[in-house]
Amino acid sequence: MMKKCLSASALLCLAAAGQAQAQTNVSIYGLIDANVSYNNAGDASGGKQFKVNSGGMNTSRFGFRGTEDLGNGLKAVFQLEGGVILDTGASDGDLFGRQANVGLQGDFGRIVGGRSYSTSYDFILPFDPMGYAPQYSWATSAGATGARKDGLLTTASNLLKYQYDGQGYKLGATYAFGETAGNTSAGAKYVLGASAFDGPWAVVGTYEQNNAALAANGQYDQSKAFQLAGTYSVGEVKTFVGYRNYKKSLASGAAEQQSDMLWLGVSYGFAPNWNLTGAYYTQNIKNVAAGKDADPSLLSVRVKYAFSKRTDLYVAAGYAKAKNGQLTGVSRDDAGFANSQSSGTVGIQHRF
Repeated sequence: MMKKCLSASALLCLAAAGQAQAQTNVSIYGLIDANVSYNNAGDASGGKQFKVNSGGMNTSRFGFRGTEDLGNGLKAVFQLEGGVILDTGASDGDLFGRQANVGLQGDFGRIVGGRSYSTSYDFILPFDPMGYAPQYSWATSAGATGARKDGLLTTASNLLKYQYDGQGYKLGATYAFGETAGNTSAGAKYVLGASAFDGPWAVVGTYEQNNAALAANGQYDQSKAFQLAGTYSVGEVKTFVGYRNYKKSLASGAAEQQSDMLWLGVSYGFAPNWNLTGAYYTQNIKNVAAGKDADPSLLSVRVKYAFSKRTDLYVAAGYAKAKNGQLTGVSRDDAGFANSQSSGTVGIQHRF
């Protein structure tokens, strides 16, 4: 009789363990993107450059994400994500410098804490025709005058991020703690976002304030930006429009930096598995000494063939130009070496 009871208890334990396992879901995911590219102004002397590059459509990355069912519609969620420079195999920063967060999800929405993409990034990304392509999109930031980028807040540490997905709309907010002793504002970041969609159209708006660390004089740089964007689809054609107004006050007391960014684009599925995308980005730099503003612009085009839902082959090209001898380039990350640059690339991307 005792053996039967013990056997029954063991079966109950195994059943409970199996049930707990069924409620937990952990997955490994990633994106691998490599290409061979050509630039006509690859160095300060204007030399032509051929190279194997990482990220022609999207930056390469890997990560882990998971959920656990806690009952009554409540779930625990987590995500860890790091970037990879594919042509060298190196990390593009900290091991999980893109995302490292944990939180809860339920009928109230989703809230996470740690490091993550900002609400601006999450909400504006679907409205960039080139999908934040590292070499051929300036939606996140552009080469402006000097070292200026005048872009949106992409990621933040020490944050709390909330998102609610409703029927035909979604809302989001990000707050990143500055963690400066004696000054709760220094280093803090605030983002609000809202999006609505119905059938062929979608619109989005975000506002952000980014406070830098304290300077020696006890002040800090502060940037503010609001962004509006929309899409409209007719059959296999999808049109895009986006706008960003950017202002930055400086701790040094120098004149406020200002700029406006505008982008337009169209995507056309012209045959099964084939897609053609074109985009134009232009930035109006303000409050710069006469003859010193760059006002850069970028024209991009891409043809993509989908071998499957996970693997794409693409050919892309771009032309960037700036005024008044300022430096610019097709990449949002790499330094520019001339007042114009032409580039072309052939690449492959795989998601897993």
